[in-house]
Amino acid sequence: MTGYQMLWFVLIAVLFAGFFFLEGFDFGIGMSLKTLAKGEAEEDALIRSIGPHWDGNEVWLITAGGAMFAAMPFWYASLFSGFYLILFAILICLIYRGVSFEFREQMRTVKFRNLWTTISSITSMLVPFLFGLLFTDVVQGMPLDVHGDMSAGFWDYFNIFSVIGGVALSLLSYVHGLNYARLKITSGSLHDRIQKQLKVLYPVLLIGEVAFAITLFIYTDFFVQKPVITVALLVAIVVLTVLAWTVTLKQKNTLAFIMLGLVIIVLVALLFTGLFPRVIVGNEAGMSILLKNATSTPYTLKWMTIISLTALPIVLAYQIWSFYVFRDRIHVKKMSY
Repeated sequence: MTGYQMLWFVLIAVLFAGFFFLEGFDFGIGMSLKTLAKGEAEEDALIRSIGPHWDGNEVWLITAGGAMFAAMPFWYASLFSGFYLILFAILICLIYRGVSFEFREQMRTVKFRNLWTTISSITSMLVPFLFGLLFTDVVQGMPLDVHGDMSAGFWDYFNIFSVIGGVALSLLSYVHGLNYARLKITSGSLHDRIQKQLKVLYPVLLIGEVAFAITLFIYTDFFVQKPVITVALLVAIVVLTVLAWTVTLKQKNTLAFIMLGLVIIVLVALLFTGLFPRVIVGNEAGMSILLKNATSTPYTLKWMTIISLTALPIVLAYQIWSFYVFRDRIHVKKMSY
């Protein structure tokens, strides 16, 4: 296995971590439109809090998919064909979620504004659930043949472990979104309701993390192949969640947001660490797709690395600048349509 192969495996993990960290709070805000907001004024405030950022945050997912296509075409082909329906459902949800913001703003009747608000909330919940489903399926083992083709049935996709993984990622995104909302929304009744929900949700999130750890032990080989790093990362997830809960109770909003964001990053690190040196785990011995067999030629990886390392600082600088420009907090106020 070459250094370029390992580098691109790490880079793809970083891209997915960036997507779930940034788009995670967008999904949480979307879910909160129907679980937290009371009235259109509060819905407007929540949407405005992510308005300048949500579409830019989705670029991380597009880049991750593009990187897989160019750097690891065998992984891309097997993943996108084997999980075609799930990825198609994710794409549909992302499309409807994107247009829901614009359509909601253009609607002149309460009925249709509520319809698009509901669509935004539902799709914001489904996307992280489906991604959690997909990634847990990839690490627990799927029916692959010698050519890397996947022939999976319903229960291969939907099982105890994958459903727990999907629910856990949706809940994590929701809490992450509430922490972001506390940073962006000025004090008031909405701010107080966020605090009340967080007090209830953190214990639920910890229970979900324990359930995920138990099913990870049962359904994967992580504890057999990499016991030390797996336990260390699981402990880090729980400790960071407890710290986020503690600082939340102390009204330290920035720290709470950072701590829970780190939980998301560590979770991605856990999945990719356990997956390595495979890219998709087969449910039979010798049927896994290995990283060393899934990548493009060394020449391709070399030039991809040069181009990526040149463009990445520019992209990061632009996104940091956009968050700085739109750093002001959001006030709940009546909006005219």
